[in-house]
Amino acid sequence: MADIKKIATRESYGNALAECGKDFPNLVVLDADLAGATKTGIFKKAFPDRHIDCGIAECNMTGIAAGLATCGKIPFISSFAMFAAGRNFEQVRNSIGYPHLNVKIGATHAGITVGEDGATHQCNEDVALMRTIPGMTVIVPSDDVEAKAAVRAALEFEGPVYLRFGRAAVPVINDREDYKFEIGKGVVLKEGTDVTLIASGICVDSALQAAEKLAADGINAEVINIHTIKPLDEELVIASAKKTGKVVTVEEHSIIGGLGGAVCETLSEKAPTPVLRIGVNDRFGESGPAGELVKKYGLDGDGVYAKVKDFLK
Repeated sequence: MADIKKIATRESYGNALAECGKDFPNLVVLDADLAGATKTGIFKKAFPDRHIDCGIAECNMTGIAAGLATCGKIPFISSFAMFAAGRNFEQVRNSIGYPHLNVKIGATHAGITVGEDGATHQCNEDVALMRTIPGMTVIVPSDDVEAKAAVRAALEFEGPVYLRFGRAAVPVINDREDYKFEIGKGVVLKEGTDVTLIASGICVDSALQAAEKLAADGINAEVINIHTIKPLDEELVIASAKKTGKVVTVEEHSIIGGLGGAVCETLSEKAPTPVLRIGVNDRFGESGPAGELVKKYGLDGDGVYAKVKDFLK
């Protein structure tokens, strides 16, 4: 079997910024002393005059970005998700969200795949936090192709956007000619009739692996990649739920307030359907190799398969 190409979406983020810098002369990138880790250093190398290192001062960085946005710039602020969404919440809410400024937030090192950095840095609550801010668009790319497309789409979009990227290298699954990224629109990766698997981020690959195993058992699973958590593609979610009658959400995030929460909110109001949420179950992460943590938390293909099988009994 040929080796599967793997790229960390934080790497994709840095490369996309550098590529877009040529087409968007008003693009400015701000970082909180983490340019090497967030990969905004790639942009800095290409456009040194348009990169600002704000030091370990995320809240100040957000205020600077808000000011730049009022002057016609398109600022990207970057830090680990724990700091970009967590430590920074009030500033994002009041300085970016409330005035609805055209600031983009590139949050890297999200979820348990931060690995050995441990629970304090493994942010599994950021999507929930950002979803609550009125007017905030929330995007969780699944691979290199989607991450690059999401950065460009965010630049072309007017308004605040939160983009979630990971530390660990993940398989490239969207490398095909007919792939199209559109904010607010999900992507059907596999048609099915027995159960719907709705996934985001690194768990899209896990859902696809689980679907293959389910097929061997005679279970035809539909797999949907929901890269935009807010606004959610409600039309697609509802249509698939009505078709299969059962829905499973899979995410590298708390099952509270993330993709699972968004899907349940929609279906409970508009198409009541049994739903199983697979994710981080109301607990903190822990230190360990990323791959082992994904397996321990049941977010790999085998773990998702086992939970779906049990759900369908």
